[in-house]
This record gives sequence, structure tokens and C-alpha cells, in this order.
Amino acid sequence: MSAETMLDREQAILKKMPKKRSTLNRKEHIWCYVFLLPQIIMFLFFTLWPIIASYYYSFFSWNGIGWPSEMVGMQNFIEVIKDSNFLNAFKNSVIYTFGLVVIVVPSSLVVAAILNSPKLKGSVFFRTAFFLPVILTMAIIGIVMKNIFAFQGGFLNSILEKMGLIDTPINWLGNTSLAMVALVIVGVWKGFGIKVIYWLAGLQSLPKDVYEAAQIDGANLFQRFLHITLPLLVPFLVVITFLQTVWAFNVFDLVKTFTNGGPFFGTDVVPLYIYRHAFEVSGGLPRMGYASAAGIVYGIATMLISIVFGLLIRKYGGNKV
Repeated sequence: MSAETMLDREQAILKKMPKKRSTLNRKEHIWCYVFLLPQIIMFLFFTLWPIIASYYYSFFSWNGIGWPSEMVGMQNFIEVIKDSNFLNAFKNSVIYTFGLVVIVVPSSLVVAAILNSPKLKGSVFFRTAFFLPVILTMAIIGIVMKNIFAFQGGFLNSILEKMGLIDTPINWLGNTSLAMVALVIVGVWKGFGIKVIYWLAGLQSLPKDVYEAAQIDGANLFQRFLHITLPLLVPFLVVITFLQTVWAFNVFDLVKTFTNGGPFFGTDVVPLYIYRHAFEVSGGLPRMGYASAAGIVYGIATMLISIVFGLLIRKYGGNKV
């Protein structure tokens, strides 16, 4: 075989190779989209479409039966803003969120710092114990805690009476202020463990040489925590506070099963308020259009919170997290 013939064959093979590779790449991409198709369909029908539809329904007086036809314009939004029950639910959402953020964020940092100490024995056990409530569903926790905080025969009142701390049972869920306190306590217990894990991830990512240098310079444990740990954890602080705020601000299932918004709407929150107008028929036909408007107003409030925290993350080095 001559040299020219061999060269022609090599060139022909090289020309065919890119086509084969491109064909293989195309087939691989097609299979990727095939496997993604169920998720895409679920997202379109159960996420994207409800969001778009809620904006459309909010301009109608609609009970959820048939296709909406009675357009009312901005009337639903005006009624939502003026409704004292909505304002009360919004206030309770803010109180609940503030309580959880103020308690959970700093206390979980302290616990995480203790668990991160190499001198602590049994740290794995304590981490597991703090994390266990996270894996439980909110609805189950609400049902169990409702029995624990019960006025008659409740586990908590029984323990307090046996310890001699109270003479008569406390009506935790029958008093407006105490019901909110109980709700915050349960919320703190539920979300505490995951924040400890977040803080542990942040603490373990900090450079150890800085601590070694500070220790050589004579800084004690508290000084190292105050002047090194806290400043380095600022990006984590912003992100964890943001996650805790959004999680608490959108609480629904715990309130529904634990207090159902009572007593006298003392623990009513906006998601429960929206649910009540959209699906419950105790006060007449459901008001899907009005509930959609309330959901949009609440969504705007959540979006504003996200924007504020997004700016804080950008300012305080969220790219380091």
C-alpha cells in the first residue's frame, strides 16, 4: 500500500470521528432530557402553573368551582390589606418568626461551638440527639405536642405538678399569650438541630492557624471566640438567619395541627389564614380568588425579606460560605 493511499484512509477516518462523537454526545443529551422529563412535568403542573394561576385568580371573585368569570380587579387585594384578621395573622407570623430567630440563631451557635470542641466526649451522641427532631414531620410534632401541652392530663402539667412548680394545671393552649409561647417553644425544638449542623459546618471551615497564632499570643478561649470566631462567621450568620427567617415565616402544618390558630386567632398565621379562606367551608363557600390575593401579598412580603437578606449576603461576603 502506497503512502498516499494510507494518508487518504487516515484522513477519511479523522473526518468520520467528529461525526461519531457528535452523534454520541447528542444521544447522551437526549437521554438526560428523557430522565429529566418527569421532574420538568411535575414542576410545570405543580409549581409553575399554580403560581401563574394564583395571579390570574386573584382578580376574580371565585369559589373554586368552574372557571372564574366575575372579575373584581384589585378589590381582593384591597380587602386583604384592610382585613383585621389578615393583619392579625401577619402580626402573629412576625412574632413567631422573631421569637425563633432571636432564640435559635445565637443559642445554636453556642451549642455548636461546644460540640465542635475536640475535648468534648460523646459529641456524636449529642449531635444526633439535637438533630433527631429535624427528621420528624411538623404535622406529627403538632399532634404529639398538643397532647403534651393539654390542660387536663397533659404530660407537661403533670411533670410540673409533681415537681411542685405549679399547684393547678396551666391552660397552655387556652390562653392567647401562653399558646404563642408554646408554639415558639415547639418551633425552637424542631428547628434547633439543623441550625447546629449549619454552625458546625461553618466552624469546621475556619482556618486553624489563626487560632494557633492567637493562642501563642496569649488569647484565652473567650477572646478567641469573640475576636476571631464571630467575625469570621458573619457570612454564615447572615445565611443561617435568612434560612431561619424564611422557614419560620412560612410555618403552616405545625400551627394547623398544634393550635389551629387558636385560641381566638391568637396563634393564627398567614399560611393558615390563606388555607382557611381557600379550602374550609365552615363560613360558606371557599374564596379561592381572595385566598390567591392574600397569598400574593404574603409572597411579596417574603420576597422583600429575601431581597434584604440577599443584599446582606452580598455585602458581608456570602461568596465565602
